[in-house]
Order: sequence, then structure tokens, then C-alpha cells
Amino acid sequence: MEEMKRAYVETIRSQYEPKSEERTKMEQLKQLDKKVRRPAEVFGYIFGAAGTLVLGVGMCLAMEVIAKMMVLGIVVGLVGIAMVSANYFIYRAILAKRKRKYGGRVLELSDELLHQ
Repeated sequence: MEEMKRAYVETIRSQYEPKSEERTKMEQLKQLDKKVRRPAEVFGYIFGAAGTLVLGVGMCLAMEVIAKMMVLGIVVGLVGIAMVSANYFIYRAILAKRKRKYGGRVLELSDELLHQ
């Protein structure tokens, strides 16, 4: 139990210590990496979920669960399949664009951290 208390005290103490330059740069690098990846990930999840829902509606229509519209269901299902298939490529394009935009700063910070 004493060891747990000590670890807890050290955690709290580290929050109040002045931050070193290396720690600050590491935090900047982490934040920049999140800034690069997050928009692509959010788009990928939302667009993928929307494509999956469109595909599901198409399947329901094609199997005549919702209404007697098999042809419309096939068309809607194909649109859903296209959305789900294109999702990865759009995600990669967004990620590549953001890497080009922020890549210089990421490399600069990582070089500074590696050569200290």
C-alpha cells in the first residue's frame, strides 16, 4: 500500500514541477500528430458509418422488408457499396494532404528531440 501512495504522490508532484523544454517539445509533437490524424479519422468513421447505413437500407429495400422496391434497393445498395469502398481512399487522401501541410514542423520537432 505504501508503494501505491508513493506513486500517487509522485504523479501529483510531477504536475506541479516546471516543465522542461524537452517535455514541452514532446507534448507539441503529440498534439501536432493528433492534429494531423484526427480530421481524417473522424471523416473515415462518419463517412463509413453513413455508407454502411445506406447499404443496409438498400439491402432492406432489395429484400422487400421495408417496401416492394427491389430495383431501388439494388441501386441504393450499390451506392452504399461505393461509399464504403471509397472511404479508405478518401481517408488516405485527407491524411496525405494533412501530412504535407504539417510534415515540416513534425520533422523539425522530432529532429530536435532525437538530437538532444
